[in-house]
Amino acid sequence: MILINSFKTPIEILGFLLIFGCTVGRSDTRYIEGLNVNLGEALQFLREYDREASTMCNRVTTGQWQFVTNVTDNNRRKMLDEQTLKAKFDRASWRKAVSFAWSRIPDPLARRQLKMLATRGRNSLTDDKFNEIYHLIAEMKELYTRTRLCPYTESDQNCDLVLDPDINKIMAQSKDYKELSYYWRAWHEAIGPPLKNKYMRYVQLANQAARLNGFADAGDQMREDYEDDSFQQNIAEVVSAITPLYKHLFTFTRRKLIDRYGDIIRKDGPLPAHILGNMWAQNWQGIYDIVQPFPAARKLDVTLDMMLQGFTPLRMFQTAEEFFTSMGMIPMPPEFWRSSMFEKPVGREVKCTASAWDFCNRIDYRIKQCTAITMEDLFSTHHEMAHLQYYLQYRDQPLLFREEALPGFHEAVSDAIGLSVITPQHLHRIGLYNNSTDDYETNINFLLMMALEKVTYIPFAYIVDQWRWRVFSDGVADMTTRWWELRLQYQGIVPPVARSENHFDPASKYHVPADIPYVKYFVGIVLQFQLFESLCEVAGHTGTLHTCDLYRSREAGRLLSDVLSAGSSRNWKDTIREMTRGRTDRLDAGAMLRYFEPLAQWLRRQNQMEPVIGWITSQEDTEILSSVSALFAHWYKGGCNCLKPSLMILAMIFNTFYSFM
Repeated sequence: MILINSFKTPIEILGFLLIFGCTVGRSDTRYIEGLNVNLGEALQFLREYDREASTMCNRVTTGQWQFVTNVTDNNRRKMLDEQTLKAKFDRASWRKAVSFAWSRIPDPLARRQLKMLATRGRNSLTDDKFNEIYHLIAEMKELYTRTRLCPYTESDQNCDLVLDPDINKIMAQSKDYKELSYYWRAWHEAIGPPLKNKYMRYVQLANQAARLNGFADAGDQMREDYEDDSFQQNIAEVVSAITPLYKHLFTFTRRKLIDRYGDIIRKDGPLPAHILGNMWAQNWQGIYDIVQPFPAARKLDVTLDMMLQGFTPLRMFQTAEEFFTSMGMIPMPPEFWRSSMFEKPVGREVKCTASAWDFCNRIDYRIKQCTAITMEDLFSTHHEMAHLQYYLQYRDQPLLFREEALPGFHEAVSDAIGLSVITPQHLHRIGLYNNSTDDYETNINFLLMMALEKVTYIPFAYIVDQWRWRVFSDGVADMTTRWWELRLQYQGIVPPVARSENHFDPASKYHVPADIPYVKYFVGIVLQFQLFESLCEVAGHTGTLHTCDLYRSREAGRLLSDVLSAGSSRNWKDTIREMTRGRTDRLDAGAMLRYFEPLAQWLRRQNQMEPVIGWITSQEDTEILSSVSALFAHWYKGGCNCLKPSLMILAMIFNTFYSFM
């Protein structure tokens, strides 16, 4: 009755019953599909879809490009008009796709394309509810991006600080405990409370759409992209494997932060979220200067060398292209050099975030980047061009297959290239680093810097969607409490100031209100090391993994081209199996652990005298924990370690076990 009431006309009800009736009592599928099993009609529809969808994609992408490279109200309106038109096109395509009994279509590639169309999106909603969730997400994104903060110092009351770059820069560079606490609190409280009710309605609509599409809830629908019933178990195993390394890194970092901030931080406890160099404590590179193992060792930075050699933005992109062509991969097409934005233009506002663009016509590929002559932007140039290389490799596939093998693989490919480009060995080979010596202290510094970016990100990238999926499945009660329980359990992080359910802290991360799945970033972190290790093996690399450089390896280029060219035309497990040359078809933490093994050994030696590897929660040092919140008071009542039983047992097991690692 609930399902029928969601439709507004008798025709909609009849159509739904015809579709839904085909699934009732069938054991081979849970998905919504119709009665049409005519292969010829299905292939004709897919041909028409590919042509029309490619045109629509080109129009939308062009509208977005024009807006971000020339930010005006007029260009914004044009972009939104194109996006609205595409949403209508997608709804019409979905209706046609679910009219087929696509699970019984004999052609496997046609069946795969029809499934993609039938199971994605929220097109099963009625027009009014579809428009509601569409506009609700847009409102949440708009509120997030338009939020401004007042500065910490009273002398300047121009309240125009934006998250990126203003506040992010302060969180990364300031070492003033109170200033960091101010910005952390101001951002969370400016974002969360206004978004809470909107998000609760969004959850309701997203769940309704998912159930109409044959899924248990919206989280179940999100996980469908991974085509693997054991996906959650797989990622949980990866987290478990990385946890010992993370806890040793955490313990070493805590000791350095105690040296900096004093006994405001407990020697065996969790860390306050605001002092780790990032608003969400997801990346700790901002505190590298505090935790650097060997300050006297030479720092890896070729910015000055680039300036002395007369590098320009164009030369940086030419250098990146030469990296790929040295591996036998595809050079950038003429349209790239003619239409990309390499520098920030004068006289107009642009969105400077670096990005790679596919205009869906198999010809036009571009990069948008406000390039500065720095080592950081040199790496960014290679990163974005790796995305274009992926686009070029799968451009002969149908539009639906011109996607990454699984969500997160695009970033994995670009980051795997980054692991090669960032090595001192590679920078020396291209004439930008005149010291190719492989000394121990420089290596440990380098690996710790990389760990502050990669290893610390693993638990955060894991919990965002763990939290979101639980909200979809269990409801919207206690959303903030659940958020901080997960952050304490996996990150060892607590809020620096009192929190309540009204604060709705998860909304402080853009991807939550913007309806952007997050587990793909977890996948990307793990797979980049699996891909990098496989490419290094075929390149004939010997020695520690973190010193591998893929430059000029035709063998690595052939393997990478083969892996990328399939796009999403097959199950991602087949792609991983080819990538690892039959070793595995799953996400596996082994390559990441091998990359960081020299650092892991060093950290274990540094932490030998530490009483706790990781963190424990107790009633001690309540003056520290008093800043955390009544939200956590139930953990300390009655003079005992009353963390929720399941979490306390986990904490005890982890800390007992890892103290011997």
